This record gives sequence, C-alpha cells and structure tokens, in this order.
Amino acid sequence: MKLTHGFALAFTFFIFACQPTPLSTIRVIDNSRIVMLQTDERVPSALLEQAGLTLNPNDRILLNGLPIPPNQPIPNLPSANSPITLQIRRAMPITLITRAGEKQLQSSAFTVGELLEEAATLLHARDKIEPGLDTPIAAGMKVAIISPDELTVSVDGKVLQIQSSAGTVGEALAEAGIPLIGLDYSLPAENETLPSDRHIRVVRVSESVVLAQRPMPFESETRAASNVLIDQTQILQPGETGLAVQRVRIRYEDGEEIARLTEAETMVRPPKTRIVGYGTKIEIKTAVVDGVKIEYWRAVQMFATSYSPCRLGVAGLCSKGTASGLPAKKGVVGMIRSWYNVMQGQRFYIPGYGIGVLGDLGAGYPDGRPLIDLAYSDNDYVGWHKWVTVYFLTPVPNSIIYVLQ
Repeated sequence: MKLTHGFALAFTFFIFACQPTPLSTIRVIDNSRIVMLQTDERVPSALLEQAGLTLNPNDRILLNGLPIPPNQPIPNLPSANSPITLQIRRAMPITLITRAGEKQLQSSAFTVGELLEEAATLLHARDKIEPGLDTPIAAGMKVAIISPDELTVSVDGKVLQIQSSAGTVGEALAEAGIPLIGLDYSLPAENETLPSDRHIRVVRVSESVVLAQRPMPFESETRAASNVLIDQTQILQPGETGLAVQRVRIRYEDGEEIARLTEAETMVRPPKTRIVGYGTKIEIKTAVVDGVKIEYWRAVQMFATSYSPCRLGVAGLCSKGTASGLPAKKGVVGMIRSWYNVMQGQRFYIPGYGIGVLGDLGAGYPDGRPLIDLAYSDNDYVGWHKWVTVYFLTPVPNSIIYVLQ
C-alpha cells in the first residue's frame, strides 16, 4: 500500500513539472509595418529583434500606448488569450529656436512640453513657447522659445519698465496691463513688431463735442441812388451780422487739444446785406473861382501834375502829339484811359490853371489818388504837384462815370 501511494505522488509531480509554458501573442507596430509574434520572450528589445526591427537612438517603445524601458521585462504579461501591442515611436527631426540660435533635435516626445523637458531646456516664467506646450510633435516642426525683452513704456505721464516676449506692440501692452482703450493708439502701432529701440509710447485719446456760435459776416452791395447827389454815398440798408451754431468735435491727446472738426452747422440768423447807394443825382451849381464865374455839375479833388512836349518824363523824348490829336499845350488835360474813353472832350476848370479839355491820356492813379495831368507848351511850363479841386463844367454829358475809380 505505501509503495503504491508513493508512486502515484511521483507520477503526479512528473506530469505537472513537464507541462509547457504557454506562448504569448504579441503585435509589434512600426509605423505602417505590423509583425505578429508567438513567443515566451519578455524583454522588449529582444522582441523587436525577433520581429526583425531595429531601435534607433531616441526612439521609444510603447506597451499598449505607454512608454516602457527597452531592456526590462514586460511586467504583468497578460494571458495568451489577451494579445499585447508593442509600438515603436520613431524619433522625428525637430528644430529648437532660442536666443542662442537654432538647434536640431531628434525626439519621439508626444508634445512640445515633453520635448523641452526631454531636452532639459531651462524656461523662465515669461518665456513664450510657440507652438504651445500641449501641441503634438510632428516631423520637421519648429519650436521657438521667445524670451522676454526689456521694454520702456511712456504712458499717462510715466515711464514704465516691462518685460515681454510678445510678437506685437499690442500684445506686449496687454501683457503689461496697459490696454489701448477707445481711440488710444501706440507708437509704434499695436499691430507692429516690438521696436528696435525697445520704447513704446501710449497716446491717450479723448474727444468732446461742444456747441459754438459763429458770427456770419454780411456782404456789401452798391446800387445807384437817384436821390443822392453824385460823388456822395448813402447807406440804403444797414448790414447785419448773421449767426450760426456749430457742432464741434474736439480731439485731445494726452490731455492736450490737437484738433477741432466742425461736424455740422445750423444757421440761426442769416446775415443781412448792407446796401450802399452811390449818387446819380446831378445839380447845376455856380461858383466864382480865380475871379471867374463858372457853372459846373461836379467837383472832385484830384492830384495835379503837369507836362509839356519835352517834359514827358522820358529823357531825350519830345512829342507835341496827344491821344485826341490836339497839340500838347495849355488848355489840354490828361486822365486815365477808362475816364478818357467815356469823358473825352469834357471841359474842366482847374484853379490856378484855368479851363482844360480832356484830350490826352494821363498817368493813372499813383498811390490810389485820382490824377489829372495839365499840359503846357515848353515855353510856359509850370510844374504842378499838389491837390486841387477840379470842376466839371456844363453842359452835362450824356455818358457819366458816377463812381470815379
């Protein structure tokens, strides 16, 4: 009985000890290549060797999506009925850009943040990472670490020191808590890159609207007035200044007014034109001048000058001719062409000279003065340079210049 029992125990142990270890099904993925293995191997690097795959530097192995060391056995291997997956994540070329320049990396990291951690990159609080830390890594990607610049900002009468790694002026101001509000603007403009001199000026802009009164000047108009004596004027209608109300927008920059814009204008009271009447009324008068009784219809103050055939104001020139053809001698007077064209043949009495008839062209209006040129012969020439009253003798002509100018 004992022998029989011992034999049974030994036989049972023998059967248990000789039972084969079950093989595991392992799927190995390398990009688009998939290899299926039936193996009892436990070390990932050996499994890749069985699959005919090579692990390059910076590549990583994933077990069911999670990184594992290549030379340590796979922990807690599932049963044969639960296949596992090993995946090779190949390292990709990445360009890292910093103030020091560009650096070429090979990385199998999943995100930009993991890449920088893997590369032992020292970051500062205000560094700006482009693209962001959570951005998935892709082959050929460029990752930039933009370190903050020291900037000065002139704003609200102060000069502030800030640090910013922003790409534009507007972003730098927003980071510093100095936003542009309403009509505010910056120099350089907010959409421009940070200036080379590292100085930004913020201009605070405000506007106000006021109502302002504007006087509207009146115009003057002249009219003939038959009840006013010739060479006199009379105000027939006084002028009146008008009034308009303007809507004015005033622009201030940093508290100083820089511009005013009239947006609208409403006339409250229109201006009234001043009407001045010039006299056209003729009265025949008599006077005794130089002991001579004369009858005249007009008397005008004129500045008298004189000339003779060889005293024409041109050296070496003598001429007895006149515009009318009369000889240049006492009794002929000259006036400006516009008067001559209308009043040719008009007779005048000039105190100290006598009667003269308009028969020649004079020099005009020097200094704005009405001028009469008195002709003499060379033998009886008298020099004139003075003001004198010129009497227009009757009869009254058909053509009259009412306003002598």
